[in-house]
Amino acid sequence: MATFVDQVTLHLRAGHGGHGCVSVKREKFKPLAGPDGGNGGDGGDIVLVADPQITTLLGYHRAPHRSSDNGMPGQGDHKSGTSGSDLELPVPVGTVVTDASGEQLADLNRPGMRLVVAAGGQGGLGNAALSSTKRRAPGFALLGTPGAEGDITLELKTVADVALVGFPSAGKSSLVAAMSAARPKIADYPFTTLHPNLGVVESGQVRYTIADVPGLIEGASEGKGLGLEFLRHVERCSALLHVIDCATLEPNRDPISDLQVILRELEAYPVPDGQTPLLERQQLIALNKIDVPEARELADFVRPELEAMGYRVFEISTVAHTGLRELSFALAELVEADRAAKSAEPVPERIVLRPKAIDDHGYVVKVEGSHDGPVYRILGAKPERWVAQTDFRNDEAVGYLADRLAKLGTEDALLKAGAVAGATVVIGPGAGIVFDWEPTIASAAELVGNRGTDPRLDRNDRRTTEERRREYHERMDAKQAARDDLRGERDGGVWTDDEGFEVQRWDEQA
Repeated sequence: MATFVDQVTLHLRAGHGGHGCVSVKREKFKPLAGPDGGNGGDGGDIVLVADPQITTLLGYHRAPHRSSDNGMPGQGDHKSGTSGSDLELPVPVGTVVTDASGEQLADLNRPGMRLVVAAGGQGGLGNAALSSTKRRAPGFALLGTPGAEGDITLELKTVADVALVGFPSAGKSSLVAAMSAARPKIADYPFTTLHPNLGVVESGQVRYTIADVPGLIEGASEGKGLGLEFLRHVERCSALLHVIDCATLEPNRDPISDLQVILRELEAYPVPDGQTPLLERQQLIALNKIDVPEARELADFVRPELEAMGYRVFEISTVAHTGLRELSFALAELVEADRAAKSAEPVPERIVLRPKAIDDHGYVVKVEGSHDGPVYRILGAKPERWVAQTDFRNDEAVGYLADRLAKLGTEDALLKAGAVAGATVVIGPGAGIVFDWEPTIASAAELVGNRGTDPRLDRNDRRTTEERRREYHERMDAKQAARDDLRGERDGGVWTDDEGFEVQRWDEQA
């Protein structure tokens, strides 16, 4: 079972935005008080956070699919939907983030650095936010946009001050265990170390970290062994410590030849732009296993030659703890000097400026060929977002989209691109949304009738005062006519007025 993972691919899906609400407020004596549909909530973002307490990407290796919460839809009475909570993913300090195409997005080399790798969708506006003096009662709302989806690759490059390099079984893990509280795996066979080990060393007032990588062998730059695969963890170290085995029993090996092999492999390793090559960094040599008499004699023999090459050489024994104190203080001096040099350098302030070009209209029109003729594709953040927010089952919403596209200038752009009436227009990449373009219609207002109105919202069953007054008079006149008929029948067919005088009926007069 894997216990250390330094490279993993994450499959991310940010939260979708909530839809806007279509609602009209109705109260007593106010049959149509106005639109009150709330906005939808935004979807949650997915954020990477550099956390010094995290040392491996193992958790993401076991669960690579991550998603954040969706935004809630809006409601009536101006109630906006709640936004989805952001998903924070802690990663080790020193994690390099790249996208699916291999382009580097960020280098999280400092604690607390944050990077939004997947932005949540935008919540749609309700009809209350879409109302205006010309559109008093919108019968539509905007839909929420989907959140970003995609894959990213996390590559861990350990942040350590000193890196231990050398052949397999040279005693690098034993040196880490002897100088720090780390307890790496130690055995009497090569390639015991399968992943980098970190240890913290205190020398006087200086505290620094050391890391060992799997042993390098000749031909590592060509893919042999495991060491070159993990040399990415050496890129950030300020000093290198060559651990050389003086008690090896393998033929054709000696400290000088081992050092030359390691130097060739380090030279073949390409470092990122802007970083110091590995061979140009400060280097020390530790001749290990001098507790063996033959090893001590060999160390005394090769030490002058190594010093003549310009290296500081230390004879150590991880078993007897010989020479470790001197080596620890020497490494502390190198680390402290490197930290002082870095602190003297001014830290550049990160200012990201993305000015908009003068001729940038926010979209482009591309002409693509097909078996049915040319297809005009509109690509841009605004038109693609507007299409995603449109409910194509609502005529007024489609008309609103047409007006927005017309104000953006897509009509003129399509004419310049050579589009004619009936041409196929696609908005967005891939399949997109397909339209049959009709340039003779300046906007879609003619197709949907009076803009800003909706027959579903205009229904009013309450009678007006004038209607109630007219109905009252008609009812009173009918009652009076009925009383007159009853009075005529009671008087034997002789009609009298209110004062008792006989009158002639209008039908007899006729």
